[in-house]
Amino acid sequence: MDEPFQTILTSYEGKREEIIPILQEVQESYSFLSETAMQDIAKFTRVPASQVYGIATFYAQFRFTPKGKQHVMVCRGTACHVNGAPRVLEETETQLGILEGETSDDGEYSLETVACIGACSLAPTVMINNAVHAKITKKKVASLFKKAKT
Repeated sequence: MDEPFQTILTSYEGKREEIIPILQEVQESYSFLSETAMQDIAKFTRVPASQVYGIATFYAQFRFTPKGKQHVMVCRGTACHVNGAPRVLEETETQLGILEGETSDDGEYSLETVACIGACSLAPTVMINNAVHAKITKKKVASLFKKAKT
């Protein structure tokens, strides 16, 4: 265990009911949950690793691969869907050379879909890190990620 990980654990008592908050804090610090981290959490909480994995995989909020420097989220909410989100996702995958749920080999981009960004009047939307891009078309996707192909 590295020092930041140990620091996270010092604010907990090692109880089973603390697993989710520990997972959340570890992911916040490291951007994902590594196999080693989940095994260490299991030891700390005295819960079988299989149960920690079960908890982590049950909730969509947890990631098991690192996020890219540019974390791309394509909204798949109803307004975005009816306004072309499936085409936007397809073009984003093409431009980045990765599929939904993946991170590029160079660690520059990660791609996921989200249930709703909360900007329905701007549909379809894509969020890159904390910036929302509105009324996205396939052409706009290509211009957003033209650097990814070079």
